[in-house]
Amino acid sequence: MSVRKRKWITRTGEAKEAWIVDYYSGGSRHIETFERKKDADAREAQVTVDVGKGIHIAPSKSPTVAQAGAKWLDGSDKLEAATLESYRQHLRDHIIPFIGDLRLGHISVPVVRNFMDKLKAEKRSPAMIKRVVGDLGAILSDAQERGEVAHNAVRSLSKRKKRGAGQKRGQKLKVGIDIPSTDEIRAIIAHLKGRWRPLLLTAIFTGLRSSELRGLRWTDVDLKKNVLHVRQRADKFNEIGAPKSESGERNIPLPSILVSALREWKLACPKGEAGLVFPNGAGQVENHANIVQRGLAPVQIAAGVVTRAAEAKYTGLHALRHYYASWCINRREDGGLGLPLKMVQQRMGHATLAMTSDVYGHLFDNGDDGSELEEAAKLLFS
Repeated sequence: MSVRKRKWITRTGEAKEAWIVDYYSGGSRHIETFERKKDADAREAQVTVDVGKGIHIAPSKSPTVAQAGAKWLDGSDKLEAATLESYRQHLRDHIIPFIGDLRLGHISVPVVRNFMDKLKAEKRSPAMIKRVVGDLGAILSDAQERGEVAHNAVRSLSKRKKRGAGQKRGQKLKVGIDIPSTDEIRAIIAHLKGRWRPLLLTAIFTGLRSSELRGLRWTDVDLKKNVLHVRQRADKFNEIGAPKSESGERNIPLPSILVSALREWKLACPKGEAGLVFPNGAGQVENHANIVQRGLAPVQIAAGVVTRAAEAKYTGLHALRHYYASWCINRREDGGLGLPLKMVQQRMGHATLAMTSDVYGHLFDNGDDGSELEEAAKLLFS
């Protein structure tokens, strides 16, 4: 194996040079070209290790990202239709246009970083970039299992970022920015009318996800015992299925204001075979976009819960879910329920306690303000 500089003259008379990694693997000679010596040296070191471990795969023998992506999708056919469609869209619209023709053996950490920079330059949001790069990592993992690539550059990038000093953490949810304030919720409730009143009241006082609201059946709402049972949901394609996880199935108590609204709505609710609580006019599953655009956005504008541009301040139903979580957490003297973390997890239907803590843990009162701390200190020395 060797690293050497190569110089040549093009047909147009232009002088060119590059660094060559020349090595044998599997009885065949392989040559890889790099612009910089340090990249060639790094590649030589990596190939030496991989050949020694017997896991080296020459880039020319590996499939392209597009080919590996197709195999990955074929192996994901047991996923929900909405999830599979999301993967397919990311591959089609965000991965293949930029790196679809690259062979997996050429996907390195610098290549992934450059790919992320291109996505950013094309105005992809940080959240979208994170999902797309995550999908690229899944494609590489799938190819590793098939023996088509030795390393997963996305996983290597993730490890480096975790080791890096000063890495920014996710921004905490803030009241008035991500979570509607109590005054904003009061204003919204005061302006709720028609078919959107019972739906949005349910979102506010139960914290149900949009998919759970759209899939809710009357048989799962006990208006005598004031409790709601989450047992199914409607996906992106309006298909009814099980909740996101086992913990998604849960029971949620209902306040009297919501029970009254639901009793009144049950008399006017469009009938359908599915027996849905919040169907469209034909009794079928309501579209998520309709709820946001025709229900949530107009009531915010009417209530004055708007941006400086006079647009609805909160763009999705998840803001009401966040409010419900904060209401469960807030102290009773502040108008909340004062529930412990474990109970909040159960109410929200989170798969793990850590998930609840990561998202909402900062909303809990720390219980160590100055007066309490002083009193506790005195007791120690009394």
